Amino acid sequence: MEYFLHILVMIGIYSLVAYSLNLTMGYCGLLNLAPAAFYGLGAYGFTLAMTKGNLFQLVPGLSFFISLIFAALITGIIAFLSGIPALKFRKDSFVLVTLGFQVIIFTILYNWIAFTKGPYGISGIPRPDILGWQIDALWEYLVLIVLINAVVLVFLFKLYQSPFGLSLKALRDNEIGAQSIGISARRQFLRAFTIAGAFIAIPGALYACYVTYIDPTSFSLEESIFQVVILSLGGTGNRKGPIIGVLFMIILPEILREIGLPDTIAPNVRQMVYGAILVFLMFVRPQGLWGEFKPK
Repeated sequence: MEYFLHILVMIGIYSLVAYSLNLTMGYCGLLNLAPAAFYGLGAYGFTLAMTKGNLFQLVPGLSFFISLIFAALITGIIAFLSGIPALKFRKDSFVLVTLGFQVIIFTILYNWIAFTKGPYGISGIPRPDILGWQIDALWEYLVLIVLINAVVLVFLFKLYQSPFGLSLKALRDNEIGAQSIGISARRQFLRAFTIAGAFIAIPGALYACYVTYIDPTSFSLEESIFQVVILSLGGTGNRKGPIIGVLFMIILPEILREIGLPDTIAPNVRQMVYGAILVFLMFVRPQGLWGEFKPK
């Protein structure tokens, strides 16, 4: 039962990542290779606010939510600042810029030992305490994840269907045509990039207080690729693709684990299976299993 609840918690966390990333990949058509950087900034921002920021302990029982908001705001600001130069580029150049940003953030987290403890990581991250409700059991954490998912996803779904979301789709499908009717590509893309970065920080914070330990290796380029693959497999540009990708990528390893492969080769086999599935889909269905946007 505990193991099953753990899988559901991870599905909830990665659902928030996928739907946030969908705003840039699916609605803007921009391949972003730095989601794990924002995921990690959210985790570290939340952790430092919870463990070191006395300012966030002024309101007893609300420090968890204050720290969560703080992490999202700080990450959103960093996403905005990094998006200003990044969004001067498109397509391959934009991918390379986000790749560089991912490497920079990982390097900072790994080497700024005085602030992040570098490769030693930060342990003893407190579990959420909400109005006297100390969340320790897995089922309690799952309830918290579901509630936060409900709030965040309702907001994102409304955003997808709003004039802002429709303008992103117009720019994605025909940037020159959309600009000809007064839609600013750079301004709209920058807004989407900032919002996506801020919202990806939320599952990063939830992951930190769930595992109660973080280190830079959890937010590496490999993690970014994993998150991008989740969305690429499920499909982008709508509300169904991200959750399909999450279910596929979280449940598939558990199925492969049941095969009983030796521990020495199991991770490599899983990576090969992921790669083979991704290559197959790129040929037969490049928009993903249930995607709307077909990468060009």
